[in-house]
Amino acid sequence: MLHSGVPATPGPRVIVSIILPVHNAEQWLDECLQSVLQQDFEGTMELSIFNDASKDKSMTIIEKWKVKLEGSGILVVIGGHDSPSPRGVGYSKNQAIAQSSGSYLCFLDSDDVMMPQRVRLQHEAAVQHPTSIIGCQVRRDPPNSTERYTRWINQLASNQLLTQVFTSHGPTVIMPTWFCSRAWFSHVGPFDEGGQGVPEDLLFFYENLRKGGGIFRVDHSLLLYRYHLHAATHSVLETTIWTHRVHFLEEQALPRWASFTIWNAGKQGRRLYRSLTAASQHKVVAFCDVDENKIRKGFYCYEDTQERPKPRIPILHFRAAQPPFVICVKLFPQSPWWNWQGDQVHGRAKQTCTSNSSRPLGRWASLVSGVFLKTHLLLLASGSWPHLGCSLLLWKEPAHLSCPLLGAGWSCS
Repeated sequence: MLHSGVPATPGPRVIVSIILPVHNAEQWLDECLQSVLQQDFEGTMELSIFNDASKDKSMTIIEKWKVKLEGSGILVVIGGHDSPSPRGVGYSKNQAIAQSSGSYLCFLDSDDVMMPQRVRLQHEAAVQHPTSIIGCQVRRDPPNSTERYTRWINQLASNQLLTQVFTSHGPTVIMPTWFCSRAWFSHVGPFDEGGQGVPEDLLFFYENLRKGGGIFRVDHSLLLYRYHLHAATHSVLETTIWTHRVHFLEEQALPRWASFTIWNAGKQGRRLYRSLTAASQHKVVAFCDVDENKIRKGFYCYEDTQERPKPRIPILHFRAAQPPFVICVKLFPQSPWWNWQGDQVHGRAKQTCTSNSSRPLGRWASLVSGVFLKTHLLLLASGSWPHLGCSLLLWKEPAHLSCPLLGAGWSCS
């Protein structure tokens, strides 16, 4: 049965609604709700909770905190259902939003903890950026979990919040930190309600970009972001994320190119080629690599294609290949992380890479230094990716192409 939440008593106009979906969260709820109580925001706040068929003591904890929160002037709206199975994060967020009334929405996961200044600082940013998703930096718990991912979340430069939107990491500002106006959410949303296994945050993030929305990060650590095996994100398969990323790539970037080269004749490059539509496959003029064994093969033939004759895509040494490139590679956790630094050489854009590892960079240094003298790079990566530039690199010269997401003359720094 669905229980719709309504405010207990009418009151002043709510400025910020904190959106909190809950499913079997008794382990973390006390800390989470304590952090709501400790917010230093001076405007009117509301906590909108939607209980997604919890079978533990979550509702008992919520009812206890409802008294404390409302005693401190924070309105509490509680909805939910007691069906045998949960309906998913997207559905729960949509319901929590529907039963709320604030002009701004602050998203919070039931296993996370907000710093006292979160609502205040993100509200200030949202007022200045009314058509943007506002994020923030985070502190991970446990501290040593997903270290590179956390570094990536926190240290992307403001322009990279847009230039790295095709990455394997997902949204460049993570969902538990999102804050936006209700008006903008209504223009972009709602969340996909497909349930378990659906990356509702990634789909909403892409739709925000399609509709011209911005991305802004408050550069303060405003959330304790927990990592544990029961997190909903673990239900989303890598293949699902890959499919959505490739579709977005084909929609937003590849239409601007008449042809392109896939950098990597190995598994990742071939996987990208096989994942493309026939129209995009026809734009692939070559694969390129540094592996002499791959290059000696001379070509790649996609055996499962329906085309006759089957296309034979040349495999070239990267120095012989022509831009634009889609660099499609996979790095593993032991790989060094990278820092991309831009400078101008003879009026043409060039970038160099450095590493915080004492180990030599090996053939990747050769690859990078060779190809950055060219133009038009787009890095579509997977695996455990490092600090700044390796999850996605978009690069071009201003006079040539433009991207509907980024406008003319975009680049990565």
